[in-house]
Parts: sequence; C-alpha cells; structure tokens
Amino acid sequence: MQDAKTADTRIDQGDGNDLRVTVFPRPQILPITNLKSRRAWDLGSFDIPFWYMIDIRLCTIAGILCSLNLLDSGILASAAVTSMLSDLDLDQGSRFSVCIFISTLSSIVCQLPSTIAVRKVGPRPWFAFITTVFGLITLATAWISTWQQLLALRILLGAATSGIYPGLTYLISTWYKRDEQQTRYAYMHVGEVVILATGTLVNYALNRNFDGYLGLAGWRWMFIVQGACTVILGIATYWWMVDFPENSFQHHKYFQDRMLYNYVCGRINRDRGDLLPTEFSWGQVFLNARDFKVWAFAVLFFLQNMVTVALAYFVPIILRDGLGFSANMAIVLSSPPYYFAVVPVLLSSWAADRSKMRAPCIAFNTICMIVGFAVLGFAKNAGARYFGVFLATGAYVANWAALSAYQANNVKGQWKRVFTAALCTMFNGAGGIAGSFIVRSREAPWYTTAVWVSIGSQILLLVIVLALTMFFFLENKRLLRGEARTQMDGPTSSWMFIL
Repeated sequence: MQDAKTADTRIDQGDGNDLRVTVFPRPQILPITNLKSRRAWDLGSFDIPFWYMIDIRLCTIAGILCSLNLLDSGILASAAVTSMLSDLDLDQGSRFSVCIFISTLSSIVCQLPSTIAVRKVGPRPWFAFITTVFGLITLATAWISTWQQLLALRILLGAATSGIYPGLTYLISTWYKRDEQQTRYAYMHVGEVVILATGTLVNYALNRNFDGYLGLAGWRWMFIVQGACTVILGIATYWWMVDFPENSFQHHKYFQDRMLYNYVCGRINRDRGDLLPTEFSWGQVFLNARDFKVWAFAVLFFLQNMVTVALAYFVPIILRDGLGFSANMAIVLSSPPYYFAVVPVLLSSWAADRSKMRAPCIAFNTICMIVGFAVLGFAKNAGARYFGVFLATGAYVANWAALSAYQANNVKGQWKRVFTAALCTMFNGAGGIAGSFIVRSREAPWYTTAVWVSIGSQILLLVIVLALTMFFFLENKRLLRGEARTQMDGPTSSWMFIL
C-alpha cells in the first residue's frame, strides 16, 4: 500500500469556529484475516473492533460505578429487615427516612462541582478518587453504634457519590453519536441493576450465614464486604476508565494511530459540532439556566426517581409486611425483578436507537410503569402484586436509559451538557427525598399513598415528554422552512432536535 499523505481540513463545530484536524486519506480495504496492523484498516472497519473496545472499557465500568448508589440503597433496604434498625435505634420516629434522604441532600449540594471536576480533573483520576472514598465510608459504617454516627457518614457518602451518575452520563455522551447513546446508557444500566440484584443476594447470604460471626451482626458484614469491594474497584478504575475522546491519545495505545483519532473526533463533530469545550467560567455554566428545556428535563428526573427510590428502598419491606414473606425471603425476592429489567431496557433502547426517536420509548415505558403500580396497589392476590413489582421495575429501569438519552441528545455544547447532567441528577436526588417518604409503614399492606403518588408522577412525566416532543417537532419544522430559531441551541443545518 502506498504511503498516505496528510492534509489539513476544517471541521465546523457549529458555533462559527472551525477545528483544524489532520485527515488521512481512505486506505485500501484489506481482509481482516490478512491484517497485520490497525493502520491498514478501512475507516468503516473501525466500527466493530474499536467500538467493542470502547463499550467494554467505558460502559462496563460505568455500570459498575453507577451501581454503587443502588447498592447503597440495597444495603439499607436489606438491613432494614434485619436487626440494624433496633441496633442503631432507627426504628423510632422518622430516623430511618432521615438517614436515607440526608445523603441525597448532601449529594444535591455537591452535584454540579463534582460533575465539572470530571471535565477539569479528568475522568480517570476523579472517578477513582470518589469511588475509593465511597468504599472507605461504607467500610466505616460497619463499625458505628449510634444512629447519629450513621447520619454523619451518610452526609459524607452523599458528597462522595455526587459526581458518579451525572459524570458518567456526560462522559458517555461525549464518545457516541446521538443515535447511538441510548443503547450505551442501556449497557450502563444493565450492569447497574445486575450488580444491584446480585448484591441483594449477597446481603441475604451474609445476613443468614455471618450473623454473629466474630461478634458482628449480619448487617455489619454487608457493609464490610461491599465496602472492601468498592475500595478495590476504586483503585482499578484509574486504569480501566477511558478519558475524553480528544485526550485519549495520551492514555490508550489505540489512539496512537492518528487516522483512528481523527475518525473518532470527526464523527462527533459531524453529529453535533461540540467536540472541544469552550473556556470554563462559572458565568458561562450558569448561563445555561436560562433555557427552559434544561429545567423540563430536570423535572422528568425528579418524577422518575420518586418511583425508583420507593421501589429500591422499600420493596423488601413491601414483600415482608405487605405480602407476608419472611425477612430473608423478602431480601431474596427483591432480586428477580432487577434481573428481569435487563430485557426491557436492552430491547427498548435498541429500538429507540434504530428509530432515532426517544419519546415513543419513554411513553411506552411510562404506561407500563403505571400499570405495574396499579397491579401492585390494587390486586388482591400476592402473586399478582409481585408481578406488578416486575412490571414497574422493568419499566423504570428502561426509562432511565431513555430519559438519559433524551436530555443528552437535545442540548448542545460541552458545558451545557455538564450543567444539564448535574441539574437532572440534583432533581433526581430531590425526587429520591420525596420518594423516601411516600411509602408509609402504617399503610401496610396496600401503601395507598405510594401507589397513587407514583401513578400520578408518571402521568405528569408523560404529559411533559409529549409537550417537549411537540416543541422539538415545531422547532425542527421552523428550520426546514428557513425561519429563525427560537432557542439558544436550537436546530441548525447540521443539528436538529431528536424527538
């Protein structure tokens, strides 16, 4: 094959500025069996091996790290049906609920600074640091003796985990084109719920087999084992995590091939024109608060997480008090709905990316969630109510991926996506606070308030999605008619809202 000659070209970033990139000419296509070097690959051939590598490196660790928040809720949910409440005097008044939401409140306060740190410090060192701190705090929880000590550790825990979910959703959005993102968010959530479900089974085994071992209650072993695993994970994150695409040539051998580097960066700019961030300033970040879409996305996450937290924290309690299962069986039966959720999140996300539409997927999942909560709240048969847990869990996990893609696909600019991801997660946390109070033990076994609030929140979520989608449709129509756009990041000739 002849030596390639390079040429400078300009890629429009969509903001009036051009990005100069060295582009290599299209090389000869060779059979994969005869390849001796990745430099001989055709650009189209990068899609299969290279993106598999990125999926494995990024989406797997993202799912594992995101599972930490749910694992934390899983530990508390499992411990709530053991001796933990009485050991720490958490069974008095609203102490247990306060300990749940205080970490969320701490996380809300630190959300935006921690997400900005992902961009400023870098994904590898930042995620490694906060994950290791998370593990150490979880370990420390095993040795507390009062509910006040738990309260203090929960405040620190919230601060440590504040940047995980928004930072990872933002990082994924920087690597993939918009019509590829929901499937990648689905991969992330699959890892998240599988680890959560497995962690619940581990909690059951620890409580049953280690209760009293070395003089420690079973719930303490839950925190010891999962805390130690998290510390190890935090250390491994530094080497496993990928950097932003424009910086990855510094850390990954694949990007030493300049042709591959240009290919990856060029496809991102062609899709949305915001590969590189502008100069950082707090004023520029908060300028994005003027866009009503950002707040609408945030409200969607608030409504979504009211349901999520209610199920995650209280399904074992519902199974025990509402459906009459023993404490250990309640822990075990909390896991299957999360394994089931793998199927709807993958199928719905694949269909959404293929159709390049988000709203129909969100609407379908929301309707399934409403039906699931109706069955859970009004069916008389215990088996039917447990089926309602399956339906609601599968639908809300699928909607996490859909809502993450919906907001990431329809905002433009690096700092705006940082701000939107952080704000959505802040409102997500606020929804968690509300969700922790809607399941009231005195309403067992039907939990009427939780059922009706959950159904109502999903109806409102559906209305907002329909209104936003109609707005996006009309804005795209304005562009096609050649009219001036009405949004600060409205559609352009190379970028349109995804419905």
